[in-house]
Amino acid sequence: MAVSDKTEKRPATYGNWRRPQSAGLLGLGTIGTAGLFAALIVLVLMVMLVGLLEAIIAAVVLGLVLLGMLTKDRHGRSVIGRISIRVGWWWARQRGQHLYRSGPLGRAEWGTYQLPGLSAGMRLREYKDSYERPFALIYTPATTTYTVVIGTEPDGAALVDQEQIDAWVADWGHWLANLSDEPSIRAASVTIETAPDPGTRLRREVLANVDPQAPQFAQDVLRETVDLYPVGSSHVHAYIALTFSASSRSGSRKRQFDEMGRELASRLPGLTGDLQATGAGAASPLTAQDLCEVVRTAYDPAVAPLIEEAHANGEDPDLSWSDVGPAAAEASWEGYRHDSAFSCSWGMTEAPRGVVQANILTKLLQPQSDIARKRVTLLYRTIDPARAAALVEADLNAAQFVSGAEKGGPSARQTRAFKAAQATADEEAAGAGLVNFGMVVTATVTDIEKVADARAAIDNLGGASRVRLRPAYGTQDSAFAAGLPLGLVLPNHTKMPAEWREKL
Repeated sequence: MAVSDKTEKRPATYGNWRRPQSAGLLGLGTIGTAGLFAALIVLVLMVMLVGLLEAIIAAVVLGLVLLGMLTKDRHGRSVIGRISIRVGWWWARQRGQHLYRSGPLGRAEWGTYQLPGLSAGMRLREYKDSYERPFALIYTPATTTYTVVIGTEPDGAALVDQEQIDAWVADWGHWLANLSDEPSIRAASVTIETAPDPGTRLRREVLANVDPQAPQFAQDVLRETVDLYPVGSSHVHAYIALTFSASSRSGSRKRQFDEMGRELASRLPGLTGDLQATGAGAASPLTAQDLCEVVRTAYDPAVAPLIEEAHANGEDPDLSWSDVGPAAAEASWEGYRHDSAFSCSWGMTEAPRGVVQANILTKLLQPQSDIARKRVTLLYRTIDPARAAALVEADLNAAQFVSGAEKGGPSARQTRAFKAAQATADEEAAGAGLVNFGMVVTATVTDIEKVADARAAIDNLGGASRVRLRPAYGTQDSAFAAGLPLGLVLPNHTKMPAEWREKL
């Protein structure tokens, strides 16, 4: 009797991501702990030099501040942090910074429709790479960075073997790891946008190939399909933005537009070619005209059918970078009104716990009937291999310190965090790359009465994907811009560096 031994292959799982932490006492980081000891020394000096009553009052104030820093919600935001956001929002409203008017009758200079907020100073030029493909290059003066945007056509996972999906995920991990070796790269982002399909391309393709000699019944079926099929259908767009520093190294001269254009022209073919192995499909850089259309339709979705109709007629809409911004925009505490639409944005505060499979974000990325346009943007900040080793060792030491400082032994969560930090250090020592990542989700509706439905849909989708999302309260306009494929590096636009905030 022959016995066949069949080993069932389990699907690959992924995980081991963790938030960077700093060693400290009472849940504080290194800077917070140092500030606590400095405050205690000041209290002792006040008792000796000023008086006991003044020292007691100062101790009460210190205790309230410490309590505000240690009391956090489920998103990891402290009371002090939430108060600072409220104060910043109040100050912005008092100065009228939540309102934007552009155009000939607006407040923008030169009477143009320039972009608002963080992207107001961006400039755009077009160059050609080594394959003679034109590509758009964005310069952000506030952070002295250049961004190139790549458009892709993802193959999707439908009717694809699990082995092929695992290979795609592995190649995507290799592509991200190789980014850290790219000279002067600062960040990368992946934007998946779902938008209504007006059916213009389907109509053009079908009607252009209809045989006049075909049976009338067949022609009627095709025309009815063209009329009915696009109703409720969506089109998926995928963009990858790569952001490079204007300086080749710290302290060096900042490169100008033409210098960066020549350098990136020789590097783009390699970057786009490697993307095809990740399941991204055909990858090519966006031209200046394509990028203007993407940004224009994001701020004013009502022009999307007009742009599609122009392309169907063989025409290119005459858009320039000074015309892609909204004519009017107003940011509120929990939303952003821009031209013909209303948007709400969320930020990821916690990645899925434990291990997940490759399809964990499928539901979040799929089109939704309650949302007219939806963008899910993954933000990556590459870490140089020279710094990665020091970072993982510092993270491992911090996890060990926190687990060892707990009275009665470390908790199960602290033990698991230490094991995860140790696994990360082992993987980095074996050659794996290290990146910081985040997520911004933006839901846009054309009918303001459907805002509640859109918010409920995103909350449900985030829970189904095991991603903890928090509305971008008080920063909706900035979160909206961060979700666009413009290469904004948000930590570089804050007054306090991200490294300092992590150590508080």
